[in-house]
Amino acid sequence: MTQKAIIEKINEHKKQPNLRYILKEKTEAFTKDLFYTLFDIDTEVAKNLDRLESQFDALVDLACWDVDKSCKKIWTSYVEKLPEILRRLNLDAEATVNCDPASQSIEEVYMAYPGFYAIAIYRLAHELYKEGFPLVPRLMTECAHRQTGIDINPGAQIGDSFHIDHGTGIVIGETAIVKNHVKIYQGVTLGGLYVAKHLHKTKRHPTIEDNVTIYASATILGGDTVIGENSVIGGNAWLTDSVPKNSTVFHTPEIKIKPLSNA
Repeated sequence: MTQKAIIEKINEHKKQPNLRYILKEKTEAFTKDLFYTLFDIDTEVAKNLDRLESQFDALVDLACWDVDKSCKKIWTSYVEKLPEILRRLNLDAEATVNCDPASQSIEEVYMAYPGFYAIAIYRLAHELYKEGFPLVPRLMTECAHRQTGIDINPGAQIGDSFHIDHGTGIVIGETAIVKNHVKIYQGVTLGGLYVAKHLHKTKRHPTIEDNVTIYASATILGGDTVIGENSVIGGNAWLTDSVPKNSTVFHTPEIKIKPLSNA
């Protein structure tokens, strides 16, 4: 096959007219600047908000393919939410300082804790998700996922003072509801019982009530599953049914002692 024929075949199969990877790169730059604007003391807020608006305009041009929907108007309402997002993120950081005896300072949480970074990008993306801004919120949380190993869908609903410890391997699905003062450890999955496209608009992921602690590698599945307030879910537990408030759930290992071959 000639090079010309190869080029023609490749072009024949490039079927997505809106698939521009520059959108991913620009979203990552926008996400980084948002984070710095909210937290970095040397980043001038007024100057960076103008920069962010310009970046958002570029995202609108790349991501808003529906000509009947004006995504440009979203920026005005979104930027008004940034102070409240920052207030809630400060609560998340304080929760981590209070929960983790290894934390030496709140500055350490902001700069070195992957759980806090994943929560921050989730909260910033979630507000764009609620506005119906296409694709960009998902790219924002995927950027955090790649850096931290924590996968929080921007559609999830997460309350105040959320603490993620270590965090690697955590998955929180799109329709999950996590209420206030919840603590989650590495490897936890808040997922769906079934994977089927027709379930897109249904609640597929669990609800976690206030003051719940979920330890490492626990798996909680299903849209009807509710973990009652003040409960503790032990490591490696597998749950597809609801748990009443004030419960403690343990995974019980099965131990078998191998007989000695020469006994």
